[in-house]
Amino acid sequence: MESKVSLCSTCRTPIPREEALRPPTFPFCSSRCKMVDLGKWLGGEYVIPEPIRPDDYEAIEAVIAAQTGEG
Repeated sequence: MESKVSLCSTCRTPIPREEALRPPTFPFCSSRCKMVDLGKWLGGEYVIPEPIRPDDYEAIEAVIAAQTGEG
């Protein structure tokens, strides 16, 4: 059974997945969390060490699992 919520990428607050219920800042719960995440990218805390190749399925699955709170 598919989960009906995702977790905010920043603070891990549950967010509804249903389009009618989710916030406009999805996948974040708020503008604040969205800006915190952007600040981490701009500050160099988040980096992509190398481009993900189409054949790198394990890395792609890990990213999806992390985004959906399943990893």
